[in-house]
Amino acid sequence: MHHFTYDQLPARIVFGAGRARTELAGEISRLGAERVLVIASTRDAERVATLVEPLGELVAGTFTAVREHVPLPTAEAARAAAAQVRADAVLAIGGGSTVGAAKAVALTARLPVVAVPTTYAGSEVTPVWGLTENGRKTTGTDPAVLPRVVVYDSELTATLPRDLAAASGFNALAHAVEAMWAPRQNPVSTAVAEEAIGRLATGLRKDDPAELLCGAWLGASAFAVAGSGLHHKLCHVLGGTFDLPHARTHAVVLPHVLAFNAPGAPDAVARVARALGVADGVAGLRALADEHGVPRGLRALGMPEDGIEKAAALTEPAVPEDNPVPVGDGALQRLVRAAWSGEDQ
Repeated sequence: MHHFTYDQLPARIVFGAGRARTELAGEISRLGAERVLVIASTRDAERVATLVEPLGELVAGTFTAVREHVPLPTAEAARAAAAQVRADAVLAIGGGSTVGAAKAVALTARLPVVAVPTTYAGSEVTPVWGLTENGRKTTGTDPAVLPRVVVYDSELTATLPRDLAAASGFNALAHAVEAMWAPRQNPVSTAVAEEAIGRLATGLRKDDPAELLCGAWLGASAFAVAGSGLHHKLCHVLGGTFDLPHARTHAVVLPHVLAFNAPGAPDAVARVARALGVADGVAGLRALADEHGVPRGLRALGMPEDGIEKAAALTEPAVPEDNPVPVGDGALQRLVRAAWSGEDQ
């Protein structure tokens, strides 16, 4: 067994249907917060209003200008909103973009974050932040952005449209699969990742939001410890450079990356297969994506063909040296082309 270091990340997880309605006020009180900035999209205004009503005067302000990939102006506006109301905590209710905006505030203001996910993004249990400026997405790690409390309530994800739930579920799968070969992978993170894949597959097949939420939590927890690899490095470039939809980009790219890395990661492929309950992990993941209507190629999401070379060039320097398969000598560009066209490698 290789040497490894395992960082146990601190977070309080509150899990269960309806618990956002019944537990949120108590969790805010546990933190001693008195002036909370709520960050949530206007698309979910009615439900958010219901959830924050028990907080009463603890809500000092609301920020709704949420955008995917957290453009720098969005981050600066959220930070200004927190400063204006003298917030001492941030409550994020929404998907990965909402949590990302809350993390942008925490990164500079060092405020505690309480997250209530409404998708399967997983960002709520990682210390990873991301900002986009001039078409380039930058990511980093800081313990200050890791939400202190996460309330997982399957009632909040049960109403997701099927296509969005599938894309978000595959985004969660990407965390778990990537954790199998990421730079800091270890026996604990690998075991958690395999469990996550099994639960996410079950949740997708049975349309079970509780299984999906549990799988998303476990997969992102494994990813938070193991680190970011080829898949996420590529998807961050694709999202930041071409403004592609975050979850759907991960869903499209993941089967291609697993197929690319498979020759150098037989244990990961075997674990994926076992978790999916199939004989071949690569074929099984592809079949699951097809079954849930995930497009095979990025061109279906609007990526231009002339962006393939640029995407590969921007991604290659960021890929960890220990990626299971070398990405040099045009290999990464071939991967990006396959992911663009949808052709099997």
